[in-house]
Amino acid sequence: MRAARYRRTAPVAAAVTAALLLAGCTSGSGPAGSAAPATSSDAIPNGAAPLQPLPAETPAALAPYYSQKLSWQSCHYEYECTTFKVPLDYDHPGGHDITLAAIRKPASDPAHRLGSLLMNPGGPGGSAIEYVQGSARGIDPGLRASYDLVGLDPRGVGESSPVACLTGPRMDAYAAIDITPDDQGEIDALVAADKEFAAGCQSNSGDLIGHVSTVEAARDMDVLRALVGDPKINYLGKSYGTFLGATYAGLFPSRVGRMVLDGSIDPSLDSRTGNRTQAGGFETAWNAFAADCVKRDDCPVGHTEKEAGEQLDALFKKIDAQPLHTASGRPLTESLATTGVIQAMYAESLWPRLRQALTTARTGDGSDLLNLSDDYYERSGDGSYPNLMFANMAVNCLDLPAPFADPAAVEQAVPDFEQASGHFGRDMAWMALGCAYWPTKATGAPHTIRAAGAAPIVVIGTTRDPATPYAWAKSLAGQLESGRLLTYEGDGHTAYGRHNDCIDAAVNRYLLGGDAPANGTTCAK
Repeated sequence: MRAARYRRTAPVAAAVTAALLLAGCTSGSGPAGSAAPATSSDAIPNGAAPLQPLPAETPAALAPYYSQKLSWQSCHYEYECTTFKVPLDYDHPGGHDITLAAIRKPASDPAHRLGSLLMNPGGPGGSAIEYVQGSARGIDPGLRASYDLVGLDPRGVGESSPVACLTGPRMDAYAAIDITPDDQGEIDALVAADKEFAAGCQSNSGDLIGHVSTVEAARDMDVLRALVGDPKINYLGKSYGTFLGATYAGLFPSRVGRMVLDGSIDPSLDSRTGNRTQAGGFETAWNAFAADCVKRDDCPVGHTEKEAGEQLDALFKKIDAQPLHTASGRPLTESLATTGVIQAMYAESLWPRLRQALTTARTGDGSDLLNLSDDYYERSGDGSYPNLMFANMAVNCLDLPAPFADPAAVEQAVPDFEQASGHFGRDMAWMALGCAYWPTKATGAPHTIRAAGAAPIVVIGTTRDPATPYAWAKSLAGQLESGRLLTYEGDGHTAYGRHNDCIDAAVNRYLLGGDAPANGTTCAK
């Protein structure tokens, strides 16, 4: 659900970069006990039916997967790594298996160990293995003492049978393609790029791209829960990781332990509505940046918020007509410039870099904006890319039907998107076209998640979150029978472990002692 490019993983600590977006939930049917949205009349918002739980008893066909023995091996100095098998297709287990990879940092106080805390940073496409390595030392000491910190790369991601699509040079071209086409030639070029991306994924990934849904990834999490010996799952998910965690709760409500969902996603939204709403989230974040910028001596975009927006639009228009040159030799196109600005919306700590980047761009040098864009895509200095965006597209296109069938549908929707976001709406409408050419039919649909009978689930929303608008957290918390909404009045993508003692204390108290904050608790900036 949502545009196929604006997604990233969210930080638990400053050592990890800010991040991205989400997808909808998937469904299926079959002898292995697949999950599907119900067709009952008790749906909540938007007419979306609730996700139905799987049978409490593990099907016999899955018993071999649940009875594997993990072999943890020392890796990366203070961590342990392992792999295990899961079926490619849960409807037909015992056939083609795939290998998933996980990492853990053992609890430093084994005598008082509470179990495993599974962590996911979002995406879809963010590596949980890298996330745990990058954030573990910044986690509260009490949590490090009491929990094994565990990262499982979801299927199709990182070290877990990763989806592959384009080479580095072709990904460079894809990232740079014009996503605000002005004529038929530019529309044709964008469609060709989307088709090339989809064909590359199909050619290089085969059947895997039809089995990387969020429902399947949640079922993989339950296999790992059993293999580490935990009767219930303890979980910290951010951004798309909230959708993954909420999906797990919907499928296995009786196996929910202490669950925190930060930067939450609303599974009841169709992909078009989600993309348009997210565009509004980035508009809100830009307005917050502009309000801060114009108070500073080094603001390069004017002296009022209105002037800042006008100058940003003028800069994008200028770059669209003539890309800027950069120190790397790669031209800064309008799409790369927009991605650079978007990257800086994820965290206030990036706002000084954006002021500098806009300053140099206005002099004709696109190097700083290009660096921000490369950070967003996690492009390496050697020109290679991780599989973040490949998995991102594969999961999103499988989890929800495409928002648009063709360019004509996008053109019709552009005014609606621009009403939600004057600066980013057009871009996000056209970015959502990619799934129209995806080779695998979507298996999911919008739905609500009730997770009846689950333990308290803490849902965190940030009022000016760019990538996961606050309204999504309110909706998810309202859908969950045991949802507890925890609000951060502030900026940036996600809240826990970043900059607010009130949020951190509430979450740590819950994860360590089980004392969930009262529903509606608010923490100020």
